[in-house]
Amino acid sequence: MFVLAELKDNVRIAPELFGLKLPEAIKDEINRKLANKVLLNVGLCIALKDIVKLGDSIILPGDGASHTEVNFRYIVFRPIIGDVITGKIRSCSREGVHITLGFFDDILIPPSALQHPSRYEEAEQAWVWEYPLEDGNTHDLYMDIGESIKFRVSGEVFEESSPIGPPDQEVPSGAAGTSAGGAGTSNATGQEGNKTPYRIVAAINESGLGLLSWWVQQNQEEEEEEAGEEVGEELEQEPDSGGENE
Repeated sequence: MFVLAELKDNVRIAPELFGLKLPEAIKDEINRKLANKVLLNVGLCIALKDIVKLGDSIILPGDGASHTEVNFRYIVFRPIIGDVITGKIRSCSREGVHITLGFFDDILIPPSALQHPSRYEEAEQAWVWEYPLEDGNTHDLYMDIGESIKFRVSGEVFEESSPIGPPDQEVPSGAAGTSAGGAGTSNATGQEGNKTPYRIVAAINESGLGLLSWWVQQNQEEEEEEAGEEVGEELEQEPDSGGENE
């Protein structure tokens, strides 16, 4: 679910940072600009991997800072469609089940992608899977906040959420390799203009997905049944020792 994005940027180093070695100053500046930001069509930036190439540094007229063209690789969170990930339920609403990974919260399982049949309990603020039993009845399995849940990534949505007006910082001019070129950044947890810059659509409507407690309990019951059957077979196969000799 993490990829390496090859990016290119012109990095500005302020005069007060000239005491640092150039690669060190550039690494700090890149992380300051990109860490925990979303690049459009690239993903959520996590941390700098390495610097691939440093160009010549120049000082522009009227600006005492140095400007250096840098090619670098950045670790980005962008799961592949079909990846299976374990997270925790952050909240439930009529829109679906909202999942968090701790560092990323914009994951939604829509009602159509829940186990079928499911219903939303307004009083409990939770979705409920009506698990069918062999006798024709159903058993309610609640999706409570804080529960661990395993889901499959079914889609992703990027939205342009750059603020209106001049930006307060520059953005990498392009990307290549494992990700597409991007322009515009925003906080991963914030919203600008009520838009989420990057969100993931997920699904749990297949066997083995959903709350981990569902399948752990089912596996325990199956193991107990198998153990009981094995004991029964051993008792049936045990020969009759007969009466004792006098």
